[in-house]
Amino acid sequence: MLIAVVSDTHRDKSTIKKLGEIIEKADIMIHLGDNVADAEELGKVYRNKIINVRGNCDFGLRTPLERLEEVGGIKMLITHGHKYDVKNNLTQLKSRAEELKVNIALFGHTHVSEISFEDGIWLINPGSASLPRDGQKSIAFIELKDGEIRPSIHSV
Repeated sequence: MLIAVVSDTHRDKSTIKKLGEIIEKADIMIHLGDNVADAEELGKVYRNKIINVRGNCDFGLRTPLERLEEVGGIKMLITHGHKYDVKNNLTQLKSRAEELKVNIALFGHTHVSEISFEDGIWLINPGSASLPRDGQKSIAFIELKDGEIRPSIHSV
């Protein structure tokens, strides 16, 4: 199974169009917020399952701030990250992930891509697909195969 993880697209229509092509091979697309409407726009070209949460720049109440999902036997915490102060450190996010007993915590908000593995938990930030702060527009892919989790960052 292949999961595409996207965050912080911020209504960049050219990036959204490009993402539709890049993620087409994924079984599931997860959008981590900023902007929720972009996940809806991607849904016009991407026909597989979409999971999304809202970020600090999203104001619709229909979309949750965080979700707990199980995909292929893997438990994931899905959040934008702003309520866990991820711009300063990942302590609160990791604590929440431990509390929920998840395998993966997905977050955005920082606009900087990052993958780390701490105490049995993958902490994955795909970076920003439109406004990166690390100089590289990016998304993440997570391959779930034979019980293994294989995350990677890809340029957009």
